[in-house]
Order: sequence, then structure tokens, then C-alpha cells
Amino acid sequence: MSTRAVLEVIALDAGDAVAAQAGGADRLELVTDMAADGLTPSPRTFAAIRAAVDIDLRVMLRLADGFAAGDVDRLTGVAGELRGAGADQFVLGFLDAGGGVDLDAVERVVAALDGCRWTFHRAIDRAADRDALRKELADLPGLDTYLTAGAAEGVDEGLPTLLAEAGRRGEPGYGQTLLVGGGLRLSHVPELLSAGINAFHIGGAARPAGWDGAVSEDAVRSWRRLLDEAGVAVPR
Repeated sequence: MSTRAVLEVIALDAGDAVAAQAGGADRLELVTDMAADGLTPSPRTFAAIRAAVDIDLRVMLRLADGFAAGDVDRLTGVAGELRGAGADQFVLGFLDAGGGVDLDAVERVVAALDGCRWTFHRAIDRAADRDALRKELADLPGLDTYLTAGAAEGVDEGLPTLLAEAGRRGEPGYGQTLLVGGGLRLSHVPELLSAGINAFHIGGAARPAGWDGAVSEDAVRSWRRLLDEAGVAVPR
């Protein structure tokens, strides 16, 4: 028996979203300003994308480059505006100056989400202690996913960590889905699937013309097809 792998694609606007869904994406991460590695889109952008597609949308909550929370009051206000526009899934993650999780900031923002599902993003790959971070966040409401490459440098360097964490599934702090992204290549997929990892995140790989170009339906479809083929080939 095979299980369809989840494919999440970064979308900047409604055109990206339509192309990604047509290519077989299961979910979109909505951001703006990729020069800063992805910041919070406006409620208007969210509403336009929500009207254009019917797949799940996870909206980034991040106001500036880096992994410091910054103005938490503003963050919670933005989260409320997005909730008012209909957003019900989010992406966030904040570290303190020492590389530990900024638990106060995360808890305040999560409280504003009022039970919505959310992803802790690649801030985990810059954390001083991944295991400690996971255990501190383990009981927060709505946390169901970690977006991670296993290392700040990307999946090539982080693959051993990803495989090790997949093997700890069910331990305290390890119940969330591993969504692998960050230098992810199709050649990584069979080994990740064999380890039980079945959620994948792409950004630049969906844009043959780079970040100045749009999401390519064909590029997303090639990932969808190969993920499905690899999933069939991996014993379940």
C-alpha cells in the first residue's frame, strides 16, 4: 500500500497559487519578499489567493529577515487581521539571541491563532539545540509540522539529522510531521520516503526562471509525478 506524499509549494500571489494547484500541490506556503527569505503577505493577498484555489494555505508570520520575533504586539495584530480574512493555518518560528526558542513570543502568537494549525519553520535549523526546542514546543496547541532541512546549510548536510529524527517518531517532541525543504532535490526523496518522511516543500524548484519568475505548473507537476512514483516504489 502506498501513501501519497504531501507537496507544499511557496506562492507569492494568485498566479503562483493557481499554477501550483494545477501541477498537483497539496498545500501552499504564502509569503512575500523572498529577498528576506519570506515575510508575511497582506490580508488582501491572502484573500486573492484563497479565492483562486481550494487547497490548504499556510500563511507566514514573520515581519523581518532573521529569526527574532521583533514587535510581538504587531505580530499578534497581523495574525488577527489574517484570521479575520479567513486564514486558518500559519507558519512561524522565533529564536532568542542565544539560539534558543523564544518561547514567550511563540506562545503569544499561538494564542492569537486560537487553535489554528501551524508549522514551526526553518528557525529550527538555526537553533542551538534542536531536541530542546522540540521538547519546549511539544505541548503548544496547533503545532503539527516542522519545516526543516536538518541543517542550516540544507538537506545535503542535514540528511542524517532528518533520518535520525524520523526514527524518533512518537517520542516526546517528535510527534509532528517532518516537512522537508531547503536545498531539497528529487534525488533525496527515495531515502526520505524509506525513512517514513512523506512531506516535501519546494520554492525555487518550482520556478525555472528563479524568484523573479512565476511558479511553473510543469515544474510542480514533475515533482508531483516523481514523488508519486517514488512513493509507489518504497515499501510501506
